[in-house]
Amino acid sequence: MKTTLLTTAALALTAGAAFAETTVQSCNRTVTFDEVPSRAISNDVNLTEMMLVLGLTDHMVGYTGISGWKTLDEDMRAGVEALPELSAKYPSKEVLVGADADFFFAGWNYGMKVGGDVTPETLAPFGIEVYELTESCAHIMEKGKASMDDMYADLMNLGAIFDVEDKAAALVEGYKAELAAITAGLEPGAPVRAFVYDSGEDKPFTAGLYAMPTALIEAAGGTNVMNGFEKSWGIVTWEEVVEQNPEVIVIVNYGTVTAAQKRAFMMSNPAFAEIDAVKNDRFVTLEYVEATPGPRNIAAVKTLADAFRGN
Repeated sequence: MKTTLLTTAALALTAGAAFAETTVQSCNRTVTFDEVPSRAISNDVNLTEMMLVLGLTDHMVGYTGISGWKTLDEDMRAGVEALPELSAKYPSKEVLVGADADFFFAGWNYGMKVGGDVTPETLAPFGIEVYELTESCAHIMEKGKASMDDMYADLMNLGAIFDVEDKAAALVEGYKAELAAITAGLEPGAPVRAFVYDSGEDKPFTAGLYAMPTALIEAAGGTNVMNGFEKSWGIVTWEEVVEQNPEVIVIVNYGTVTAAQKRAFMMSNPAFAEIDAVKNDRFVTLEYVEATPGPRNIAAVKTLADAFRGN
């Protein structure tokens, strides 16, 4: 019997031939990949979780932008334990170049700033391709309001970039089925008026029309009272919040000020005494990783739906 042995070179050639050139849409750019990135870096906890659920740690050299603001739960710690955190907050260009990265998964205000030192244009000369978080595209181009499809698109695009399209498609279909099961149980009626309280005492930092909580709230049977705030995340006034009179306050939990402290601030301030949510003590907490685009968005919708129904 004859046995045919593939040489190492032939195996490499075969593996390379298996990946067809792939082009994806990244905000207002198209980005083409002729090979799977092998030294990827993700920024922020929610983007890093997208990489984890797709099983891409073997293609990563590290992550950035988590410990400077957030804490990792047990699942996240286990997922990234083999990877170094290269920067506690936003990485510099030198950090990314120094890690010999070939791919950076980030977003506008998720690791990159408009006009900043780290952008797709500044990283291109170093051979670092950038894929931008879809929700964050509102910072640099016209875009519709936040949608669950934003998160699905990111998973599918990452699937194409890293040649795991079948896994990405299965995840997205699973998420859609879970969401459909949650929304099927919602009773018809007027949407619950919700306000997202991220941070700030003098003026609140909140989620506007283009931020993911708008999509989460709507999927859960509510409406973001700041839908008229045509920004992603940003600062409004407390007078605007009082005027909109939300029925539920959605607190985003992260950083040094706890969700309990944010609730206590609102409950104890006489200026908020006539807000329905305060009068009825209706607060619900989402962790940062649930309130931003990522794999935990479906669980966040369930949490909100239960809170809106008084469960």
